[in-house]
Amino acid sequence: MSSKDLVKAFYNSDLVNDSNIVSKFFHKDCEMHWNSSHGFKLLKYNDILNFFIGIRKSYTNLRFEFTHLIEMNSTVASRHTLFAHTIENPDSEITLAHFSTIWEVKDNKLYRGYEISQQANEGNAISIKSYAKRKV
Repeated sequence: MSSKDLVKAFYNSDLVNDSNIVSKFFHKDCEMHWNSSHGFKLLKYNDILNFFIGIRKSYTNLRFEFTHLIEMNSTVASRHTLFAHTIENPDSEITLAHFSTIWEVKDNKLYRGYEISQQANEGNAISIKSYAKRKV
């Protein structure tokens, strides 16, 4: 499987309901370097396990739309928007955030992630158009 195919498979998997998602896709020595509106976090394997436990408690579904998915050797860059259905309102999809992520793949697993995220601003038409779904 190519690095790009691995990243696509991860984002297309059932992140909310698959309790084995981390063991399937993440290298045991992985690190996620995440800059968000809440500051910087460095997540290692066990932190990512706990992160997805929290995700499963809050959401019934997650969906990603990509504007860019670019592969160079074992590195994949993605730019995407995250949509979700919350536990409180499972019939309504909301836009959560926009992301730019660089993934390094090692041993066919996600090894290093460098991510920047920003909360979605659904009222800003230019921002919404910038992240409009494109075929990748």
